[in-house]
Amino acid sequence: MTPHPAADSPSGRAPSPGSAGTRWRVVDIVVTAILGVAVGVVFLGWSVLSPVFDAWFAAYPPLRGLIAGMWVLAAPLGGLLIRKPGAALFCEMIAAATEAAAGSRFGMVILLTGALQGLGAEVVFWWLRRRRLRQGKPAASGHTLWTTLAAGLGAGVAMSIGDNIIFNAAWSLDQMLVYAVLGWISGIVLAGGLSWLIYRALLPTGALSAFASGRYAPGSATA
Repeated sequence: MTPHPAADSPSGRAPSPGSAGTRWRVVDIVVTAILGVAVGVVFLGWSVLSPVFDAWFAAYPPLRGLIAGMWVLAAPLGGLLIRKPGAALFCEMIAAATEAAAGSRFGMVILLTGALQGLGAEVVFWWLRRRRLRQGKPAASGHTLWTTLAAGLGAGVAMSIGDNIIFNAAWSLDQMLVYAVLGWISGIVLAGGLSWLIYRALLPTGALSAFASGRYAPGSATA
């Protein structure tokens, strides 16, 4: 697959190596917002089901960490598909705002937790862009299953910290630690793994052809 570096440049010229793939376009903003709203609807459904989950884990509440990774799906998914600085944070914030606006049982505090989760994934994507640029390769390339799982982990770590401070403050330290570890695993599997499956499902449709995630597809010469 032949790359098209000028596609991310407002002037139509190929951007410099240091800025390649990092400039936001209108289409990036619009699609990230739509993606965030879509995941926000998923979050709302997860919120509605929360009482059911609470009943399942009533005997030992920290086990909720097993399903907590779904709350951070927007961050690795947005970062993987859009591949712009801040995409993970933006997508997670839009998803959290959508859930809050629809009347989430958790209230407006999810805007704060969403910001933390988005930043957790952003750290991983920032590291990946920096690493690729040091190798002399496009900043938006190099995304693999493993880096996506790492982004899910980053979001899961941030989630567990925020949740333990805001929602689980009455728990004992060992309960917080159990929730955190399960949240990390859940972030890897439910957020990182599911994001990768969605990405691979979208690739054959051509829906990502206008984005770096489509141009730098796994297995291509530009990846």
